[in-house]
Amino acid sequence: MARDGQERRTERLRPGGSEAALSEAYDTALLDLDGVVYFAGGAAIPYAVEALGAARDRGMRLAYVTNNALRTPDAVAAHLTELGVPAEPGDVVTSAQAVARLVAEDVPAGSRVLVVGGEGLRVALRERGLVPVESADDEPVAVVQGYGGPDMAWGRFAEAAYAIGRGVPWYASNTDLTIPGARGIGPGNGAAVEVVRIATGGRAEPKVAGKPQPPMHRETVLRTGARRPLVVGDRLDTDIEGAFHGGVDSLLVLTGVTDAAALLAAVPEHRPTYVAADLRGLLVGQPEVVAEADGGFRCGGWRASVDGDALVLEGAEDEAGEDSGVLDGLRALCGAAWTSAGSGACGLDAGKALARLGL
Repeated sequence: MARDGQERRTERLRPGGSEAALSEAYDTALLDLDGVVYFAGGAAIPYAVEALGAARDRGMRLAYVTNNALRTPDAVAAHLTELGVPAEPGDVVTSAQAVARLVAEDVPAGSRVLVVGGEGLRVALRERGLVPVESADDEPVAVVQGYGGPDMAWGRFAEAAYAIGRGVPWYASNTDLTIPGARGIGPGNGAAVEVVRIATGGRAEPKVAGKPQPPMHRETVLRTGARRPLVVGDRLDTDIEGAFHGGVDSLLVLTGVTDAAALLAAVPEHRPTYVAADLRGLLVGQPEVVAEADGGFRCGGWRASVDGDALVLEGAEDEAGEDSGVLDGLRALCGAAWTSAGSGACGLDAGKALARLGL
């Protein structure tokens, strides 16, 4: 069966195994959106709709967790439903909701909060009984900054800087430096946070709610009631690190920003419990990665080891064209790479080993 999340958190030397399909081993999937369910342009990723439908039919709850504070849960749910993934607003958890709870715990109900962001942030603050305002002269008791889209006016950053300079506490939905879009990678809320930080002379630091920070994980668990959640994402530094800090298991899918080389080089907090090509990984179990006495690691028909400054992969050449065979080889390589690196990042040459897998 799937291994306990706390055990995986402290070990992290090789991917975990699960005899049961992940959709049966975990009660709730906490799914990132961009790069997992749909592409940056909004179209569904291949197999995502069918896999999510099958996981739901097996009794797994699906929750959609995003660091993007711009869109409201209603808008996200409508988009998912249009793609063929039926969703209600209550199935969506955003960093705007997480930061709104964080602010509400620190200030009285009815307080004015200066908003530097989009409609998703304003809706979340109102949900917590707070009053969004637009100017530093409106006597806000807090400043909340979230992604406001590519057309956000420069003056919004100035209003934040004015208020923070007067000693008003500062909150941020998330600090992702970039955000994917249909035309490429653009500056994210983290870049905007840095603009305000520079303008205030670096004298203030925001309280951050979004992934990988604990408030986002707490918000997700509170809203979903998950008892045995599985975080599903494509980014090591937000999705997987967030799961690590929350002490829960994670599944990395290779449909987004993380490639095989980055996975092998991951530091402990960025090492997922499981790895799959796409969301079909929810519907199957995960093979064990077995440590051998001579220091090698075996998964399926593949064996990975370290030879000098390089990772070496042997066996299963006839399986290399199949997704399952490729992933077994990658899992074995993770065992060799992560064990060799210990608490650091693996610096071994993985080029030839990954080439054998076509990765």
